[in-house]
Amino acid sequence: MKFIGSLQQLGRAFMLPMIVLPAAAVFLSLSQLPWDWIGLPGMAEHLRAASDIIFVYLPFIFALGISLGLTGNALSAGIASLVGMAIYVGITAEASAEIEPTVLIGAMIGIVSGVSYERFKDLRLPEYIQFFGGPRFVPIFVSVLSLLFSIGILNLAPTLQHLMVELGDVVASGGGFGIFLYGFIHRILVVFGLHHLVSHVFWFQIGGYETEGGTMVYGDLPRFFAGDPEAGVFMAGLYPTMMFALPAIAFAIIHEAREDLKPKIRKTFLYAALASFLTGVTEPVEFAFLFVAPYLYVVHAILSGGIMWVTYELGIRHGFSFSAGAIDFLINKHLATRGWLILPIGIVVFAVYYLLFRWAITRFQIPTPGREEGSQLDEWAGDIPYRAPLILQAIGGKQNIVQMESCITRLRLKVSNDKIIDVNALRNLGAAGVIRLGGGHVQVVFGTFSELIREEMLKAITRDQAQVLFHSPVQGRMISLDEVPDPIFAGKLVGNGVAFLPDKGELVSPVKGEVIHIYPTMHAIGIRTPEGLEVLLHIGIDTSKLSGKSYFEAVVKEGDSVLPGALLIKFNLQRVRKESKSLATPMVITNSDIVHSWRYAPFKAVKKGQSSVMSVVLKESNGGGERT
Repeated sequence: MKFIGSLQQLGRAFMLPMIVLPAAAVFLSLSQLPWDWIGLPGMAEHLRAASDIIFVYLPFIFALGISLGLTGNALSAGIASLVGMAIYVGITAEASAEIEPTVLIGAMIGIVSGVSYERFKDLRLPEYIQFFGGPRFVPIFVSVLSLLFSIGILNLAPTLQHLMVELGDVVASGGGFGIFLYGFIHRILVVFGLHHLVSHVFWFQIGGYETEGGTMVYGDLPRFFAGDPEAGVFMAGLYPTMMFALPAIAFAIIHEAREDLKPKIRKTFLYAALASFLTGVTEPVEFAFLFVAPYLYVVHAILSGGIMWVTYELGIRHGFSFSAGAIDFLINKHLATRGWLILPIGIVVFAVYYLLFRWAITRFQIPTPGREEGSQLDEWAGDIPYRAPLILQAIGGKQNIVQMESCITRLRLKVSNDKIIDVNALRNLGAAGVIRLGGGHVQVVFGTFSELIREEMLKAITRDQAQVLFHSPVQGRMISLDEVPDPIFAGKLVGNGVAFLPDKGELVSPVKGEVIHIYPTMHAIGIRTPEGLEVLLHIGIDTSKLSGKSYFEAVVKEGDSVLPGALLIKFNLQRVRKESKSLATPMVITNSDIVHSWRYAPFKAVKKGQSSVMSVVLKESNGGGERT
């Protein structure tokens, strides 16, 4: 699994350089407009040249992007990759060999640069030449490797070029079944974030095409944009899945939601359906049922492969620069072969998926979002700065993060200890799923907000603020203080905070601190944190009259030190519910005047001891505190 964890980082690195391809596609599409009519006769050629040059320098872009993606944007790795590519191009051009830089070569040099940086970034040399140690050694090392590699490639190039074309012929000989296998594997690898690796092979390496200018281009995607009429077989079949199948699943989830939750689910999944239809970003919908019905995801992967087989047999050839969404469909339609057939196929696909998923959700009682109170994937884009510190705590704090990157739909983390990650808290904070890949590599799926979340988490890490983070003191549901049926707590006269409706008779400590007071009836307890916060936990409303161990039993005493999750009080849930006004259990800070700002997780179901339910930032005059 550690190997898979390393691959997911490589997959993310492959995605980084692809962000420039939409620009090439847009330029090429705009070049088809009648610019002469508006008095700009040279504009079409300028746009076409801008598109062409991106593909010419695509190997350099991949080398730079992959090296930066593997190293967290280390500049020395980026410089090394560009120097390596320059050496390769210089040597092969000087030898007058019929060798052109390809995306494969760029990827290889990018990987070597990234790996070299990780290997030598802490290299120590003798003091008199230490200037060339550490990261500065990486460009030198990669330059030497590129020199040797380029000399070697001069002898291997003819054979390699022949093998690339042959590999394309072998794959093509598989016909529709080969396309089906690609489609099936592609969807399965989406789960692990590794689909960019297999796509890279088919999109940028397999198959060759000689342009009118005599230049050879390799891979389904460059061949498509170069005008190869046979290119697009590994892209066309993705359009019906992303534009129609995933939106159909979203509508099925909406229609099977509970009536009381349907308005919220409708808003969330209409956005998810629109994102899939327009841009081809599918994970927000796929992860909504992946973890609760993995067998249904396998069916989805098989159907996706089957759709690709159908488009291949019908002679449909279409391509994209980013993903198979409606935007790419329209921009690149002028290059497609029988591309219009994708629309009627998509309508059939939509109907099949919609009926299948509505039947499966009902037949197997699949707990998709909206069918239970704990449904996730809520719409909370505006709360990202508000929740980022809580997400950071659920991951284990800044001390647990070794590396943090993001792609379109997920945070890609390498952590010191993935066992301390609070999955329940992350789901409560909006994560669609958490995937552990081994070796400390973890993915947290937040949909298209992932990059914004990463940025806010980085701000939280670097911001010098005294912050105290709270865990849930009970198992149950968190509610606002306003909902507590007591004017003293609801009016925040005792202090500010949150409350809980417990469904288990155990109260645990939400913070690290010292027990400073236990009320004689043991229905309430006070804790002082190292930062000076005084936290009051009060079990139920109007429970001070309930005395005796048959109601409450404290398992700690005044003066004890406690950690988050430590058991404080056991109580008879049924008796307290029956003989009190309410089970609402406030958790308030009685000296709220030292608090600068407050953050709360969504008011949803929580587990006992779950992290990231509340966070407070202390005023600067107090100092200290747990810092993020």
